[in-house]
Amino acid sequence: MFLEQKGFLKPDEVGKLIDLSRRLRFVDGRLSNPDNTTKANQQADLDDPGFAETSRIVMDAFERSWEFKSFALPVKIAAPLLSRYEPGMRYGPHADWAFMTANTPDGPAPMRSDLSCTVFLSDPASYQGGELVLHLGTRPVAIKGLPGEAFIYPSTTLHEVRPVQSGVRLVSLTFIESRIADSFQRNLLFELTDILSLEGLKMDWLSRVRMEVALQSLQRLWSA
Repeated sequence: MFLEQKGFLKPDEVGKLIDLSRRLRFVDGRLSNPDNTTKANQQADLDDPGFAETSRIVMDAFERSWEFKSFALPVKIAAPLLSRYEPGMRYGPHADWAFMTANTPDGPAPMRSDLSCTVFLSDPASYQGGELVLHLGTRPVAIKGLPGEAFIYPSTTLHEVRPVQSGVRLVSLTFIESRIADSFQRNLLFELTDILSLEGLKMDWLSRVRMEVALQSLQRLWSA
C-alpha cells in the first residue's frame, strides 16, 4: 500500500522551496549511493546553509499531517533532501537501503527505512519524462505528481525515476522509520484508524471507545 497525499505542501511552501533551490548548492547524487551506476541526479549539499531551511519546510508539513502520521506511525524522519534531475538524468530500478545513517534535525542518527517519501515540487507540465515508477508485482505504476503532492511507499518497493527528456524535475526526498516495522500490520492499523475516523461519530460511544482501545493494544503488541 502507498499513500498519495494531495496538498501535502501549501502553494507558498512549494514556491519557497523552488526559490531556495535556485540559490542552493547541489552535488552529485551518487555521493549518497556510490555503488549504483544507474543513479544520475543531483542532491542538495548538506553543508550549504540553505539546506536546513528547505528541510524544515517539509518537516513542518509532516508534523501537521494527521493522515501521514496515521499511515506511517513515525519514530524517525530523515531530514528531507532536495533532489534535482536535468535532461538525461535518471535513477534506475532500486529499493532503498534497510538501514542508514540519516540526517535528522538533531544530527546524524542510525535508522531503519520502513517507508520512503517523494514530494513533488516542479509543475509536471514543465518537464518531460522523470516519472517516479513503482513496480508493484508485474505492473509498473508511473507517478508524476502535482506541486506539493506527496507519495509515501514501502522502502522495499522496487522503484525508479525515468530519464528526464527536457526541463527540470525537482523533488524532496526522505525516509521514515515506523513504530510498526511489518507493512501488513501497519497497513491494517491505518485501515482501521481511517474507518474509525470516518464512521466513529455514527457508532455507539462505548463501541467506539472499545475499538480505540483495540487499536492501541495492537500498536503496543506490534511496535518494533
